[in-house]
Amino acid sequence: MEIEYFGGNCLRINTKKATLIVDDNLTELGLKSVTKEGAVALFTADLKPHAADTKLNIDSPGEYEVSGVSVHGIATRAHGDEPKQKSAIIYKITAEDVRLLVTGHIYPELTDPEVEAIGPVDVMVVPVGDSDFTLSGQEALKIVKKVEPRVIIPTYYADKAMKYPGSLQSLEEATTGLAMEVHQKAAKLKVKLAELTDTAQLIVLERQ
Repeated sequence: MEIEYFGGNCLRINTKKATLIVDDNLTELGLKSVTKEGAVALFTADLKPHAADTKLNIDSPGEYEVSGVSVHGIATRAHGDEPKQKSAIIYKITAEDVRLLVTGHIYPELTDPEVEAIGPVDVMVVPVGDSDFTLSGQEALKIVKKVEPRVIIPTYYADKAMKYPGSLQSLEEATTGLAMEVHQKAAKLKVKLAELTDTAQLIVLERQ
């Protein structure tokens, strides 16, 4: 599994048989869409779908199998939801024995049933920009402690090239809140289970 970051919460996940694109609302943030024909598109929130001819659009909870990839969408409370609302979706993506969790803009308190539904996680992608609708580094740390991933990838922090609504924390401020030092910066992450450690590592992916 290979993971690339394009700004916002947008990711491209490549496996041997599939390409998955997560939260491609890049045109609303001042950049070009990266969704191509034949990709599998996932949305953690109510975002406008892209125009590309995708293989499958996933924007609701449930279990999906496509091109050797298992996707489990779990409904949860969004950062701005009332206590009983669940308008956000967490995705657990399993491919090539790697278990990837993409949180999106969720409320920082996962319930025990949600943690149980998530299960073991190797890599977790979590926003850290600290605004009215997204997590801060400290709030993201609460989720990290619940999920216990071996790799954490931060997203959705201040970036002058992005037209975000409102101001966001810098990556440096967010990592202070996470109480972690950056282990590695890279253009992309090729996840190899044999190279993962039991100690959680913070890996920053450069926006492509």
